[in-house]
Amino acid sequence: MKKAALLSLIIALFIAVMPGMAQDDVFRVAAVAPSATNDLAFSQSIYDGLLAIQAEMGEEAFQFDFQDGTFIVDDAAVALREWAASGEYDLVIAHGSQFGSVVEELAAEFPEVSFAWGTDENTFGLDNVFAYTAAADEGGYVNGVIAGLMTDSGVIGVVGPIEVGDAKLYVDGFVAGVGASNPEATVNVVYIQSFSDVPLATEAAETHIANGADILTGTAQMVVGPIAIASENGARWFGTQSSQAELAGDAAVAFQIYKWDVILSDIIHNIQMGVLGGQSYTLTLANGGLAMEFAG
Repeated sequence: MKKAALLSLIIALFIAVMPGMAQDDVFRVAAVAPSATNDLAFSQSIYDGLLAIQAEMGEEAFQFDFQDGTFIVDDAAVALREWAASGEYDLVIAHGSQFGSVVEELAAEFPEVSFAWGTDENTFGLDNVFAYTAAADEGGYVNGVIAGLMTDSGVIGVVGPIEVGDAKLYVDGFVAGVGASNPEATVNVVYIQSFSDVPLATEAAETHIANGADILTGTAQMVVGPIAIASENGARWFGTQSSQAELAGDAAVAFQIYKWDVILSDIIHNIQMGVLGGQSYTLTLANGGLAMEFAG
């Protein structure tokens, strides 16, 4: 009788543990991003990072759901809340600085769910939030030094989105790099106050060309417009976040690549060890999170 009761208890415990065991076998991530996975910029960089993690761990051990095109914060908030409430994901990622307030609210509401967001360094003092950013000024400086050496007209145009985060870091680093290699060069910087307005970015690039620029650069998903303008006018293009070499063609010179898998690997390891957050990460050239690609 006692043996039967003991056996029943063991079976009950095994059944209770089985869902957890099955879930532990697969690390599941859900992520929102403001633009398309093929934007050649910010959203593609995190998507490529997740694909790199999946290739490293294997599809049987790592799975992710990705909702792109969620630039509107309210739309992203709906997805993030559903994922957090489901309990199905080991990590929920909000890839966009505009999502910070949503992450802060949800992380406090779901303390057992691990969140990551960027680009920013603020974990809101919460033990279940990872923050991440990129030292984009580093690759920006490299690009700027090369651009300063390459310009024939002595005029270089920069199309920036909004003067915040890694976008501002990149532009500031680029301008400093040009100043280091060619103090006589003029760098004209225009922020269009949008990450996604391709027509406005295109117009800004056209203005740069009209003002004598023979080199262009910029950051965020709206750069597809300026890249086209550079190609059409025989100017050179320097990029950041993702490789834009194929689109830029003969205009391509150098690109700073964000390799988010470098920090995602550490975040995943921490979560598996029971650390749900409370840390911030920065991609740098030194830690391999930033990589330079040069057109052949």
